[in-house]
Amino acid sequence: MKVFLILGFLLILSPSWAVTPGDPFASKRQQMVREQIEGRGVRDGRVLEVLRRVQRHLFVPASLRNSAYDDRPLPIGHDQTISQPYIVAYMTEAAKINPADRVLEIGTGSGYQAAVLGELAKEVYTIEILKPLAESSGSLLERLGYKNIKVRWGDGYQGWKEQAPFDVIIVTAAPSEIPGELVKQLKTGGRMVVPIGGFFQELYLITKTDSGIKKEALLPVRFVPMIHPAEKKK
Repeated sequence: MKVFLILGFLLILSPSWAVTPGDPFASKRQQMVREQIEGRGVRDGRVLEVLRRVQRHLFVPASLRNSAYDDRPLPIGHDQTISQPYIVAYMTEAAKINPADRVLEIGTGSGYQAAVLGELAKEVYTIEILKPLAESSGSLLERLGYKNIKVRWGDGYQGWKEQAPFDVIIVTAAPSEIPGELVKQLKTGGRMVVPIGGFFQELYLITKTDSGIKKEALLPVRFVPMIHPAEKKK
């Protein structure tokens, strides 16, 4: 009886499990977390548990599913990528997401980071400037049962004003400088994790204070550029 109660509880919390009962990649996912993520110092127990659970292979093209748990980013079409698993884990841990938090993600991509956030936060609002990706990731997240994630096709630089302020903002593409509008949409005390730069990029944790922002450099990274509307690909 205890086993069935525990499994039922986990299925309620984890809509991604309910879609594919027979998961051929389960052992690869556990190995990914153990070697690539725990092995590099990520310690947040909630983040680790979510990464053991969310089926990353569902968020990559079918032809690349056997590589979904490799220690590298993968192409998802439209000159975009799904981030390396460690970077997803690191950024998520750095954001210090609480269960009651409302989170804004800039750069939905395939939807994997949004799914991870959706398992940790109360609400997730995610914006993708490339319409085909916004449509495909929105459909996938809906099929997987993530009712607390809303996807919008639009300009990430403008954020999601009508849902602001946010406890956390995570940016998964690199602007050349901190987007001022996104800072405005953070609560005081809120956190933004964002890569900044051009060819050379640095990941920063931005904390909004009563008097401005506090900026903390975390590590060198490499993300696709954050696209302005005039630059977006059709």
